[in-house]
Amino acid sequence: MVKLTEDIRENFPFISVVHYGGLEYVGIIINQDQYVTSLYNYEALKTEEDRKSFLSLGEAWWWESNRTIPINIFLKLEMEQFKYSVMTMNTKDVSVVFGPTINLHNISIKRVKRKVIQLVRKR
Repeated sequence: MVKLTEDIRENFPFISVVHYGGLEYVGIIINQDQYVTSLYNYEALKTEEDRKSFLSLGEAWWWESNRTIPINIFLKLEMEQFKYSVMTMNTKDVSVVFGPTINLHNISIKRVKRKVIQLVRKR
């Protein structure tokens, strides 16, 4: 199990594992806010072709985006085919075992620029 976890972390850094309702789910977290966690469930994908396509799209999202934009927004048209595998869970019952989490709220937080003002005394 440890070897598998290390393999996933090394080769598929965009994959998350979550614990929910006594079960573990593997996939890509779409969004996790204080109420709801949404995940593309890898195990629910129907065909081997879908699984290969899903992993290649996940890799493209991971390396080509800034990783704060959810995959379903960054690759909107491409991810439509996997809509059937989306799981929605109550966040208070979800435990992220490992992997990245995305929160749309973090995008909307304004970044405050710090200004340094130095007062110089005239003599």
